[in-house]
Amino acid sequence: MTNEFILYLISILYSLVLADSNFPASSVCAFGPKEIRADGLGIPQLLKAILKLLPLDTYVPHPAAVMDLVDSDKLKGLAVPVWDVYTQLLKQAGSHAPLEKVERFAFYERAKKTYAVVATGETALYGNLILKKGVLAAEQLD
Repeated sequence: MTNEFILYLISILYSLVLADSNFPASSVCAFGPKEIRADGLGIPQLLKAILKLLPLDTYVPHPAAVMDLVDSDKLKGLAVPVWDVYTQLLKQAGSHAPLEKVERFAFYERAKKTYAVVATGETALYGNLILKKGVLAAEQLD
């Protein structure tokens, strides 16, 4: 991770989007969030590194949210294996809350209110993820 990205992680006020390669990052960032490019990285790889530095919010029911399937994909029974990967990585980091599933356009609106959108090279369908930052303990700031 770059120094710029690490500084963003430390300074974010509340939430961060890890966006897959289909996400309209530049359009969403026109509404305020910082755009960070991480085109060569997949979200699981980036998430694993982020969770070493960024505690998740323990005071909310869902510190991590994904974009829910659209109705036609639900009807097809589309599986989203990357969600299982995210859940496992979050559990390894100490978060046992289930992923929140947010309707597509509501997800875009929520993304516009985050501190930053990290545009990744993730190709998994429905790979977008919003993380809510928790409290950094004093010893984590040293």
